[in-house]
Amino acid sequence: METVAKRLYEALFLVDSAEAATDAEGVSAHIEKIFERNSAEVVSIRKWDERPLAYEIMGKSRGTYFLVYFNSPSGRITSIERDIQLSERIMRVLILRADHVTEEDMKKDTPATMLDKKAQELQDSKKAPDIDYTAEAENEDLDVD
Repeated sequence: METVAKRLYEALFLVDSAEAATDAEGVSAHIEKIFERNSAEVVSIRKWDERPLAYEIMGKSRGTYFLVYFNSPSGRITSIERDIQLSERIMRVLILRADHVTEEDMKKDTPATMLDKKAQELQDSKKAPDIDYTAEAENEDLDVD
């Protein structure tokens, strides 16, 4: 019996921004299903960023990137790439070995998560109670000569 070692890989998927905006969970599920069919284990999948493309791909000028870390036998990568090429939802993909990536690196904020955090902070600051500075000023004794 032959033991097959799984290696860690990093994949960057490019999908249509309109589809990612309306159905991000569906896109993630579609990507996970490709890995599941090919006996690969998804470690992490996150939206990375939305960007304008340098040139149109499939008639689209903007794209959304999904960053995926997964464990897979090296012999299955060709099969994974073939399934991705057959997918109509995925415009492009780049798969690299990620033996050097630590778990801490996988959890780092992406441009999309940083933007979400800033938006949440802004929303929270708008919900903060307003301070009435005039009431505080009336209570203070001010010496005006």
